[in-house]
Amino acid sequence: MKEPLIYDLSSPGRHGVTMPEPDVPLTELPADLLRDDLDLPEVSEIDVVRHYLRLSQRNYAVDRGFYPLGSCTMKYNPKLNEDMARLPGFAAVHPYQPLETIQGALAVMYEVQQWLGELSGFDGISLQPAAGAHGELTGVLMMRRYHLDRGDEKRTKILIPDSAHGTNPASTTMSGLNVVEIPSDDRGNIDLGALRAECDNTVAGIMITNPSTLGLFDENLEAVIAMIHDCGGLVYGDGANFNALMGIVRPGDLGFDVMHFNLHKTFATPHGGGGPGSGPVGCLAHLSPYLPGPIVGANLDENGEHMPGDYYLTMPQKTIGRVKAFYGQFGVIVRAFAYVLVCGSDGLRHASEMAVLAANYLRVRLRDTYHVPYDRVSMHEFVAEGHFADAPDIHALDISKRLIDYGFHPPTNYFPLIVPEALMIEPTETESIETLDAFAEAMLAIAREAREQPELLHDAPHSAPVKRLDEVAAAKNLILCCRPVFNVDEGK
Repeated sequence: MKEPLIYDLSSPGRHGVTMPEPDVPLTELPADLLRDDLDLPEVSEIDVVRHYLRLSQRNYAVDRGFYPLGSCTMKYNPKLNEDMARLPGFAAVHPYQPLETIQGALAVMYEVQQWLGELSGFDGISLQPAAGAHGELTGVLMMRRYHLDRGDEKRTKILIPDSAHGTNPASTTMSGLNVVEIPSDDRGNIDLGALRAECDNTVAGIMITNPSTLGLFDENLEAVIAMIHDCGGLVYGDGANFNALMGIVRPGDLGFDVMHFNLHKTFATPHGGGGPGSGPVGCLAHLSPYLPGPIVGANLDENGEHMPGDYYLTMPQKTIGRVKAFYGQFGVIVRAFAYVLVCGSDGLRHASEMAVLAANYLRVRLRDTYHVPYDRVSMHEFVAEGHFADAPDIHALDISKRLIDYGFHPPTNYFPLIVPEALMIEPTETESIETLDAFAEAMLAIAREAREQPELLHDAPHSAPVKRLDEVAAAKNLILCCRPVFNVDEGK
């Protein structure tokens, strides 16, 4: 049966909700806020409930199934974290309240700052940035301010490996610096020869995604960091893939000067659909004065322990200023706080170990069928090629669309750009061996179909509420309306 649209159910006089009688004097709304042609549907409450329930069931979510979206760490979000973020003392707090009335909220922020510093080896942490790319921009602006503060105005270029996240060049450009791409070698590492050729007194720094978008830990990382520092540059770490390192290695100990974290990836808070996100930035002591603020501080007793109920806000001495209103994405910070409390240091390390194990398990299961161009021990994800020599008309997009028919969300497609027809697969630590095996079997079945019944892939998905879209046309011809658009002349 065809599902009715909400407008089809409209009938004059129906009400989806009945408002209580007002208990305050009524006031006329300004005329410029009113209009006569607001054509909203008039429907009953049950129609409204069923409409939104149907929409929710069409949506894919990590609570419904496996989400192997490479470089995004789409892992399960424990419901305990959601409950903690909804506690009235957190959910109803307001940033304009006097500090003495929000000491509990400040305590949570302070502890998260301390924990992130301990996990990363950084001396300073700011929770301000609202997302990963926002954290990137913040870190690069701090690097830029550091050089300018020393009168070193000639440092205008940022080196970015071709296996880095795609937001890195954008963050660099927005900061007013110039991008220089550095190629990878045949093992997926940063090419040391190409890097050495660019290391001069114009280098502001390098942005390293480690593990890279190839899912690889750079075998030359210490040499890369030393080379940048030797020419006076700084090293930025893209921490979006920190889920492979958490509790195992601390970027600050490796020599990274500044890095952002993705609380909405690594620390199991909701991710996707445009938010919410949280991209705190950590740095070594020489960059700490440039962190955005405010940052939560605590008065300490004679033993160096902070005293409960005595938290305050402070701005670093040479801060680049605020990068977001108020104090960061507080609800996401609370969820991350709960996640770390439950896991503890051993649990966080175990999560990383299981994420790495799951990725290597899938890589080995698939590598004889799907070419893995950098086939060495991976971290939390790996990249395979989504095409076959004996099925030349099949592309990564066809494979991904066919996966929908098998009940799985597609992996990341066509990224990183250095791998042709890239399928970027990240299973995370939260999936069972049964789920991983089912995904592997689906991928192997699709590879057989690619050779024997390629039309199944070309026409996929077959079972989804929406069939394959012309994504280019959809982007060019936006329909920003909840009603279907009818072409009277063509009768459709």
